[in-house]
Amino acid sequence: MSSNANTPAEAPVKAGAPGAAATTSRKARKIGTVVSAKMQKTVVVEVTRLVKAARYARYRKRSVRFLADDRVFGCQPGDVVEIEETRPLSAKKRWRVKAVVTKGRGPVPEPAVVA
Repeated sequence: MSSNANTPAEAPVKAGAPGAAATTSRKARKIGTVVSAKMQKTVVVEVTRLVKAARYARYRKRSVRFLADDRVFGCQPGDVVEIEETRPLSAKKRWRVKAVVTKGRGPVPEPAVVA
């Protein structure tokens, strides 16, 4: 019997297959700030990025809001969180809170206006 490199015991294993070594995830991850936590299991995370304007060679801030599932951490407004892409959980929710990077101070109360 000749020594074949692809015997069943030595055959390469596809990433993600059962028995495969732990590899990096292909899911997208983003870091953003929680701007709303008024829903029961969902938070709104705002991710801000800088985009270079080709015409002016300056950078502009662009922000996008994502609905993220938060059943574990109980995030509050102001928290900086890491979110990870996941399967569709509802009509608009396709992200899950993976970790809380820093705890925020919560929403800033607005001063009462006296007429």
